[in-house]
Amino acid sequence: MKNEDLYSSAHIFVAGIRVFEHTRSKQPSVDDLCDLLSLTLEQGNYICKKLVACGVIERVEGGFGTRLFIKDQLKIEEIPSGQPESTLEDELKEFQDSQKKFSKKIESFQATQAEKKKNMFAEMEKKLKEELEKK
Repeated sequence: MKNEDLYSSAHIFVAGIRVFEHTRSKQPSVDDLCDLLSLTLEQGNYICKKLVACGVIERVEGGFGTRLFIKDQLKIEEIPSGQPESTLEDELKEFQDSQKKFSKKIESFQATQAEKKKNMFAEMEKKLKEELEKK
């Protein structure tokens, strides 16, 4: 599954679950599917995570480990076809952008807090001077 879109990968992944169920008479784990489909564990987990989020498959944790079940294969048709999966570089750039926005938000908050603190001390100093002048 090299450079395929999520739609195609989803069909292959679900087919792999069905083949594994048929040949082994049990539900596969992500490791089992990766072996069957010649995927790296990272690719398998990535596709699995996306399909769980879409509601296509379900991960069930039990005494014999985590197993995969087909929940609703018709939801595969809701996945846009022909769009390549986002690459790690794209996701990293998106993450870095969100971190920059978060940093700017923190800096803005700190600046407003510093301004409030400055104003509060100025007001306290003014009141103290007024009190001293009265005495």
